[in-house]
Amino acid sequence: MSKHLTSLPEWKALAAHAAELKNVHLRELFAKDSSRGTKFTAEAAGLYLDYSKNRITEETVKLLIALAEASQLKARTEAMFTGEKINITENRAVLHVALRAPKTEKILVDGEDVVPEVHAVLEKMAGFAEKVRSGAWLGYTGKRIKNIVNIGIGGSDLGPVMAYEALKHYSNRDLTFRFVSNVDGTDFAEAVHDLNAEETLFLVASKTFTTLETMTNAHSARTWALATLKQTEAIASHFVAISTNEKEVAKFGIDTQNMFGFWDWVGGRYSMDSAIGLSTMLAIGPNNFRELLDGFHDMDVHFRTTPIEKNLPALLGLLSVWYTEFFDAQTVAILPYDQYLKRFPAYLQQLTMESNGKHVTLEGKTVDYQTGPIYWGEPGTNGQHSFYQLIHQGTRLIPCDFIGFSKTLNPLGNHHDLLMANVFAQTEALAFGKTAEEVKAEGVADALVPHKVFEGNRPSNTILAEKLTPRLLGSLVALYEHAVFTQGVIWQIDSFDQWGVELGKVLASRIIKEIASDTELKHDSSTNNLITRYKSKK
Repeated sequence: MSKHLTSLPEWKALAAHAAELKNVHLRELFAKDSSRGTKFTAEAAGLYLDYSKNRITEETVKLLIALAEASQLKARTEAMFTGEKINITENRAVLHVALRAPKTEKILVDGEDVVPEVHAVLEKMAGFAEKVRSGAWLGYTGKRIKNIVNIGIGGSDLGPVMAYEALKHYSNRDLTFRFVSNVDGTDFAEAVHDLNAEETLFLVASKTFTTLETMTNAHSARTWALATLKQTEAIASHFVAISTNEKEVAKFGIDTQNMFGFWDWVGGRYSMDSAIGLSTMLAIGPNNFRELLDGFHDMDVHFRTTPIEKNLPALLGLLSVWYTEFFDAQTVAILPYDQYLKRFPAYLQQLTMESNGKHVTLEGKTVDYQTGPIYWGEPGTNGQHSFYQLIHQGTRLIPCDFIGFSKTLNPLGNHHDLLMANVFAQTEALAFGKTAEEVKAEGVADALVPHKVFEGNRPSNTILAEKLTPRLLGSLVALYEHAVFTQGVIWQIDSFDQWGVELGKVLASRIIKEIASDTELKHDSSTNNLITRYKSKK
């Protein structure tokens, strides 16, 4: 039985230390130490982390490391990497790290090495991708495939969408990619509006091939395709499955030879580098996909082997715990200064909040501390003209992660210098602000001075890389995967189940039947009234 988190001496030491730092400003911390800007940095897997603009001292880092050690972060990390069933509520291993392990590695689950299976699926994916990309794979009427529509939801959608947008620079522009996830019929209707069924390939991503939203959209896709193709045997030329349910896949009309599997030790939000990433491989090609996997693996090795004081994911995770627990921060802003990463914050929302949005410990006891901050964000510089006002001068403390690149993939005048100048300016402004004296010195009228004061002391991390490549994207995603894991270890929660999504699904299944019939409604008065009103107006 683990010791209660808030009773740990390491926790109490951090609480006392936080009280001492509460009123210490970053201006003071930087003034005291001219080397601070290079001291609080770490680098690995193509990523440079500057965490100097956090409300921390060297003592803070030591105390956070002590908490991580007391929480057995190292042992828990090894348990994950070696296939122990650390997802205790589902009795499963958690082995997304095996998805990017090289062939030479050996990772056992129930005594069986899973690495050969992983590479067999990757090779099958590569063979299929080459056929589609080269034009060797033809539709039922003999036309070349030009459009690829990925149908999934949650991790089967957010990862592929994010990766496609992030790596669009490397994609085959002769192919059109669309992504359908919402059960709202508009999502499907708009995705196929301008497509020709004879040239369209659907990827249906559902482990069980029973996911309500995905299969509703898949059956609509089947109907849409057959309206043009007429013959049911055409389905085999225009649909492939990313699933483990061979019976349901065959029943749908998909050739099970074109079924790409994965395993119960892969959580949906950790699956973009499995067969779920087939759309990514089709877009960027097998070689670039392997580079993506190599980037993931680079960060895996770093996280597993590097001492905490230089360990990027561990530091990010611990800093989030620091602000969540001791500064009452409720959110984290993710601010990528690269348009290709426009879907990265949305991807991280599922990764972080589905993982750590938990209210009980591994032992089933209700926590008496905060877990799972809200992650959100938009690409810069757009956000600066939207919500930065609240970050700078609002009443809430919002730690920020800024992500930038030294080189742009699309050189255009001085655009990139302007973009990156904003990264550096924003982190500086957040940290140091502008005092009333500085405002007055600019000749501002006394009545306006309070409005133009920036308190500063707003923490941020800056993550810099040379250029956005497939390998770098892998490193960046794995950085946050392991940061989330670090948080979960400290909070003593299971970061790999998601029971919170189940109740709504169960109730929705019941309500669907009630909408389709005259069954007596047995909900609360509000829900009964809303269903009745909807039925009368539909």
